Amino acid sequence: MGNVVLGMTMSLDGFIDDCSGSVGVLYPDRMTLPETEPLREFMQNTGAVVMGWNSFAMAEDPDWFAGNCEYQVPIFVLTHQPPPRQPKETDQLTFTLVTNAIESAIRKAQAVAGARAVDVIGAASTARQCLDAGFAW
Repeated sequence: MGNVVLGMTMSLDGFIDDCSGSVGVLYPDRMTLPETEPLREFMQNTGAVVMGWNSFAMAEDPDWFAGNCEYQVPIFVLTHQPPPRQPKETDQLTFTLVTNAIESAIRKAQAVAGARAVDVIGAASTARQCLDAGFAW
């Protein structure tokens, strides 16, 4: 079973995201980030993603992820209320909307990822839930 990786960026003054969940201030070069060698290698070693709702909702159109998201792997989205329709999927990118605890999302992602890593993407709330559940350190 692969590692659970909690990756996030935080400014020196503790900024993770703004009140609307945007991380734009921390990523002024967001569109070039996936082209860097470290991120490409990290993405190749990722077998599944657990994503917080706010990170998922940053895409104005959830169908954008298919073919555009740097991660074209199964994505497990944490949500209290599933969207009215399933987002567009591809052969590699699938969405599972998880309405119960983060433990369920991590376990499902680990089963799909096998020996590859599960990358947890989200803001402070998602990170806290992951740490509280003992999945990342």
